[in-house]
Amino acid sequence: MKIAVICANGKEGKLIVREAIARGADVTAVVRRENQSEATSVIKKDLFDLTAADLEGFDVVIDAFGAWTPEALPQHSTSLKHLCNLVSGTETRLLVVGGAGSLYVTPEHTVQVMDGADFPEVFKPLASNMGKALDELRTRTDVKWTYISPAGDFQADGARTGKYILGGEELTLNAKGESIISYADYAVAMVDEALNGSHIQQRISVVAE
Repeated sequence: MKIAVICANGKEGKLIVREAIARGADVTAVVRRENQSEATSVIKKDLFDLTAADLEGFDVVIDAFGAWTPEALPQHSTSLKHLCNLVSGTETRLLVVGGAGSLYVTPEHTVQVMDGADFPEVFKPLASNMGKALDELRTRTDVKWTYISPAGDFQADGARTGKYILGGEELTLNAKGESIISYADYAVAMVDEALNGSHIQQRISVVAE
């Protein structure tokens, strides 16, 4: 399987590259600067400069883009729209590293994690912009997309256990009542979805066992 990982130099991107290579995939890193991932095949381009030809022939494109500064937050929408346009109408699947703020906490799907009184104010702009990008993604019936939300406590340096609980649109807690997952176990879930393609045009979520 041929997989392209966009923003492969990021913390999550590097772990996804490592996991995919370990599972036997042919992985290409898409990076703006010198490649720091374990991929030996590289496309050195800014995400917004990518063309449809760049992504032609890949079975899966994994979007690990992240923006954190206030002025860059709208790029969650613009970058995802650009990638959708590049793979529109093709067999290439687009998998997105998503956020937890847009997960629902009511069965009616009327209240999201980011709406909670205890949700940190500092993260609301990020969660809101990522939620908007997901809403826009849901309208793309021309793209074989999957959006994967991590647990609420997304731990960069957590261990790889290789295990996780697969959830859907709602915030899922494990047996300990926690919403937690490591970047490494999230990468396991991402590569599982890349290899299996089980959730086309769906948002799924993952939490540690």
